Parts: sequence; C-alpha cells; structure tokens
Amino acid sequence: MGQWRVKKATDMREPVLPVNPITPVVVILALAMAGIEALLSAAEAGLIGGAGGIGWRLRAVQDWGFSPVVWDQVVALGNHSGAMLRRFVGYGFIHGGVTHALFAIAMLLALGKVVGEVFAPWAVLAVFLAGLVAGAVAFGLVAGGGGVLIGAYPGVYALIGALSWLMFARIGQQGGNRLQAFRLIGFLLLLQFLFAALSPLIGGGIDLTFVAELAGFGAGFALSVVVSPGGFAALRARLRERRG
Repeated sequence: MGQWRVKKATDMREPVLPVNPITPVVVILALAMAGIEALLSAAEAGLIGGAGGIGWRLRAVQDWGFSPVVWDQVVALGNHSGAMLRRFVGYGFIHGGVTHALFAIAMLLALGKVVGEVFAPWAVLAVFLAGLVAGAVAFGLVAGGGGVLIGAYPGVYALIGALSWLMFARIGQQGGNRLQAFRLIGFLLLLQFLFAALSPLIGGGIDLTFVAELAGFGAGFALSVVVSPGGFAALRARLRERRG
C-alpha cells in the first residue's frame, strides 16, 4: 500500500503512490504484443483455429516479418505497397514463441517506464518506432539473401538508447565521464557478440539480428537528442554556437 499524505486544507487523506505509473503508450504496445502472442500460442496448442491454427505463426511471419527480400522489393524494385511498408514496423509485434515475446515485453515495460518518466508519451512512441524502422533497414542491408527479422528487440534497444542519452546528459551536467552512460549497451552487445561467435560452433548459423538491435539503439539515442524535454532547443543552441 502507498504512504498517506495529510491535506491541510480539508484534513482529508489521499494515497501517494510509491512509484510512478507506466505511461499508457507503453502499456498499449505491451498489450498488443501479448495479445498477438496469446493468439498464436493458443492456435499452436489447438485451442483455436482448428487444424489450420498450427500454421498461424508461420503465416504471421510470412505476412509481417522483415527480410532482405522485402528490402529488395522496396528499394530495388520500388514496391511501396502497404503490404511491404508495414513490415518495417509490423515485424516488431510478431515473436518466435512465448519466451521470445515475454522477454521483449518485460524489457519494454521496464525501459518504457524509466524513459516515460522523462519523455512525453509521443516521444516514447517515436523512439520505439524509430528503432524498429532503423533495425529493419540495417537488417535489410547486411542480412544478404536469408533470414527473417521478427520481435520487438530493435525497438526495445531504441529505448536503451534513450535511457543512455538521459544518463549521458546527466553525467555531462555533473562533470563526470560520459562513457559510463554506455555501460549497459556495451554489456548487452558483448553478450550478443559472444552468442554470434559461439553459434557456428554449436551447429547454428550466424544470427545477424544483433545488427538490427544495434541500429535500433543508435536511432533511439540520436532521436532522443531532439525529442527529449528541451532537447531540440539545446541542439539548436549548440548549432548556433558552432556557427558563431
């Protein structure tokens, strides 16, 4: 239960929440992912969809996943149809299974709460979507002819980028070493590189999704410079100083 605060004017008590609530836009994103995963998992378990339900996840990946083929269709062949463009964001709501989805949702809620305590709701959404788009572009450029990108992780890494920006700005104001702001992403990338290096040794192929996640982080960090509170004004002031 929350602590209680006494209001002097009316002598009535009101609860004070010990923590700030998660911004609604993050909750909506998490619910959308959870709902889709619940639907696909139920279909795979035979609870809905009948015999055809077993293939719903594969169909979702085919209809919404992002692959180099999609990149070629959009960039090389100029196919700008909705069926192609929606994949730059839609892949983030399709996951490979319950565990894959739960980790993404948990990270989204945790990071979204922290970033949402500083950023406006629209800015949190912009950072998340920018991470998905940047991740798709990076994956399309490096993945070659194979592989499909699914999952919210590039968008989640964009929120890590936003958090890193907040730490970067705060440490700079305090006169500390700003490189400390990148410890979290450094640790995560180290794990990614280790998994990528070990994957061929245990019979798997090289997983290039870490490239999409790194691009998502970069997009989130860069966009936060503009969409964070006072960020655009500060950026404009710096540009004027350099011109002067």
